[in-house]
Parts: sequence; structure tokens; C-alpha cells
Amino acid sequence: MSIKVSNISKSYSDQKALQSVSFEVNQGEIVGFLGPNGAGKSTMMKVLTTYLNPSEGTALVNGFDTQSHPTDVKKSIGYLPEHNPLYTEMYIREYLKFNASIYKVANSRIEEVIKLTGLTPEANKKIGQLSKGYRQRVGLACALLHNPSVLILDEPTTGLDPNQLIEIRELIKSIGKEKTVFLSTHIMQEVEAMCDRVIIIHKGKIVADKYLTEIDDQTEQIIEVEFDYRIEEAFLSKLPNVSHVKNIHDFSYQITFDTNKDMRPIVFDFAHDNQLKILQLSRKNKNLESLFIELTSTTG
Repeated sequence: MSIKVSNISKSYSDQKALQSVSFEVNQGEIVGFLGPNGAGKSTMMKVLTTYLNPSEGTALVNGFDTQSHPTDVKKSIGYLPEHNPLYTEMYIREYLKFNASIYKVANSRIEEVIKLTGLTPEANKKIGQLSKGYRQRVGLACALLHNPSVLILDEPTTGLDPNQLIEIRELIKSIGKEKTVFLSTHIMQEVEAMCDRVIIIHKGKIVADKYLTEIDDQTEQIIEVEFDYRIEEAFLSKLPNVSHVKNIHDFSYQITFDTNKDMRPIVFDFAHDNQLKILQLSRKNKNLESLFIELTSTTG
């Protein structure tokens, strides 16, 4: 078990940033920690990296307690914070050599991480001359210097252009083949592109913990339909395989079915038989985006 979080709570005065958060991350997983801004993602990252102590609960990283063995935790993780702190006046190798001396690792490791993170073309430049994407690579190279088994990345793709996004995504996926990666983000596409599993946090509470394959393989489907006048939701609940009906706006309804069969013809026949006119009809399979919107707009 690379990470084990048990009933972690963290309060700032009267504000509860985390409320009894529990989850585990297995060795070799790439797990996305997804949530809206202000959901508690960065606070959880700071607890895991020993920058903050929780108000309650325990967190173990590689078997070490973040509160009683913070030095052992720091030795066993690589951390890229949201605002990547770099000495921009230093050359790349100079900066990595400085950090290598702190970690007490051989200078030969510097060339290894430069190659691993794709920094070779820019390796002779000062950090201040680099693009945001290459600065993120420097941060990742620094996090990898001491060859940690767990990488903790806080919003690693924030502010990158589309080309830089693709490059950093591929780099993280490549690193994840050998290491456990736990990354926070508020961008669903990043989780879908990089991760095996997603943990969704909202208002300091875990509201979902699923493998991406579970979400993709769901048989549940959503039909959105607009009629020519308003009807009772209970009336639509009589349709076969219905699990939920919601009036979303005026004469528009969202009907959730527990089946992978296309239910649009059924809804159309239902409208015809009850002398309703359909103004609009569309089908949506539940995906990460719809799950995220559902959980973060109704929970807490």
C-alpha cells in the first residue's frame, strides 16, 4: 500500500477543509484526485507531504506516518507543488545538482533524470529562459532525483498550452509505469488522459472513488427530452428501467435508465401514446464529466 488515509480532517479556524477523508492508493496506480476549486485537494496534498498536520486522523505514505515520521515520508516521495518553486537564475544542471546535494544522491543521477524528463534539448539553459512546460519538466526532474516510489503532483498541468499538456501527460503516464502517482486536478480531461482511477472530493468530503473502466462500462444512460408542456415526473417514472426522473427546466426532463438499450424509441412511443409532442430528444451515456457534475452540484 503506497498511501493510506484514514479519517483525515483539517480545519482552518471555523472552516473545515477536509472532513473525515479516507482512501488508499495501491502501488503502481496513477490516481487522479479530482474536485472543484476549493474542494480540499491542495490541503490533502499538503497533509500527505507533511507540510500540514491534520486536525484529526492519520495518513501513511509507504508505511510511514506523516506526523510521527515526516522525514521518512519526505525521503520516500517526490513532490511537485501547484506553484512550482524554481530558482530561475540557475542553469538546469546547476539547480538539479543543488537539489542532488540535499538528497545526497550521486551527480550521475542528474543526467538520468534530464533524459527521463525530456530536458536534454534545453539542458544548457537557465531556468528563466524555459517555457512553462519545460519548467514543469524541471520540477518533475527534481522530484525524481532521489528515485522515490511515490510521486505526489499538485495541479501539474495548470497553465500549460495544448502542446505542453500532451507532453506532460505522456511524461506522467511514462513515469507511472514504474511508480505510484497521485495527482490533484480540477480538469476532468487530465484524469481521463492519464489516470487508472479517480477520487472525487467536494466540500472536503470524498464523494466518489472509481476506476475509469467502471465509469466507461456503466450501463446507465441518460435521456434528455423536451415536451410541449409540463407533466408530472411520476408520470415519466412509469417508463421501463427508469431509476430517476428530474425536471431540469420548464418542459425539459432528464430521465435516467438502468439499461444499455437505446431508450429513445421507447420515450418517443410513450410521448405518442400519451399525445405529447417531443421538441427535443438526446441520449447521454454517463461519463466522468456527468458523474462529476452530478456529485459536485448536489452533494454536501
